[in-house]
Amino acid sequence: MSESTTNTLQYRFDGPEDAPVLILGPSLGTTWHMWDRQVPELAKQWRIFRFDLPGHGGAPAHPAGSVTELAERLLVTLDGLGVHRFGYAGCALGGAIGAELALRHPERLASLTLIAASPRFGTADEFRQRGVIVRTNGLDPIARMSPERWFTSGFAAAQPAITEWAVQMVRTTDPGCYIAACEALASFDIRAELGRIGVPTLVLVGSDDQVTGPAEARTLVAGIPDARLAVVPGASHLVPVEQPAAVTDLLVRHFSTAWQQPAYDSSTGQMAVVVPQANPALAAPPQMSPVAEIAPAVQPEPMLGRPDPYDAGIKVRREVLGDAHVDRALAQADEFSGDFQEFVTRYAWGEIWDRPGLDRRSRSCVTLTALVAGGHLDELAFHTRAALRNGLTPVEIKEVLLHAAVYCGVPAANSAFKVAQQVIREETTPQE
Repeated sequence: MSESTTNTLQYRFDGPEDAPVLILGPSLGTTWHMWDRQVPELAKQWRIFRFDLPGHGGAPAHPAGSVTELAERLLVTLDGLGVHRFGYAGCALGGAIGAELALRHPERLASLTLIAASPRFGTADEFRQRGVIVRTNGLDPIARMSPERWFTSGFAAAQPAITEWAVQMVRTTDPGCYIAACEALASFDIRAELGRIGVPTLVLVGSDDQVTGPAEARTLVAGIPDARLAVVPGASHLVPVEQPAAVTDLLVRHFSTAWQQPAYDSSTGQMAVVVPQANPALAAPPQMSPVAEIAPAVQPEPMLGRPDPYDAGIKVRREVLGDAHVDRALAQADEFSGDFQEFVTRYAWGEIWDRPGLDRRSRSCVTLTALVAGGHLDELAFHTRAALRNGLTPVEIKEVLLHAAVYCGVPAANSAFKVAQQVIREETTPQE
């Protein structure tokens, strides 16, 4: 069944209508069909709910730019169906949605499985760079590289039909929704919050996952109280597709034994079915020393007048220029130049770039033109990168520079074209 409103998700049910609901969440670039081989067995005990991300699998192309928004759309969809409490298993971005639910809406979650997940997926720069590539080249380069990211080489060679299915799944995704999902992953970071996840959690990972592998899984297990770890041999990132029987068995064991039983819910008139306990063959949580409690930060006295724009400035500066650039600039600051870096962050980024009067695309156009006029080619290089991250295409940047040639002079624009051409080539060429 598909929903067409902007605040709900495309979904389908499988399994008995009176069974407890178990949700299966997809990875970026996939559809609910990535779970096809788990459904027959899981549907014997649970009412299986699968959903598609916006613009994936033919779902309405209403982009969602944060994991929080995706989780809220899922809850709106479930509320409309009368589903209050559920178990949840999600892969990669689907796992991030599950972790978000466990943190913000723990009363809804009976049990959780995080597959190929991480408290922070790579770096923000990596995902925004991927968005630049998609905006410039479409999804074909990403689609062609997906099998080597998702599957072991042996599986990809032995299963050409599944490999081609994976490529086509990415190719048919809406590019704007894919870019928005990259933004969602770029801003996702729950490393400091893992200790607040209180539902029974299984962390599951493929032994050969090069995207979010065993190291990330162990970080989750170390941070989530009483979480357990299962490493599936011979599997990469899309472990439910590559090792379906092993994943199905682990999910059955976890959700059959770790399903928290809520009290009677007067709003729905339902009570979860108690499932007999078994002894699952899952790895026990590592023995951890007690984590020291961090004292709450001392709250400063209320400021008179306007708030200090530095915090907003550093956030905007990182989002526009990238963490790597900002980290490098701050690391190079010393006693002589440190005040200047603080000045730029506070006033250029906190006061001007954070103003609501112009969007970031427009501010990039203005900035590129001003830098051409001033002949500031070093700054033009990193602001060309910023313009791509802010959503300008290479064609639009070319138009800005052509316009600048009329008003700023042909020699200045000639130099600018050389700089921008090199940056665009570097930023929009997919890395094989």
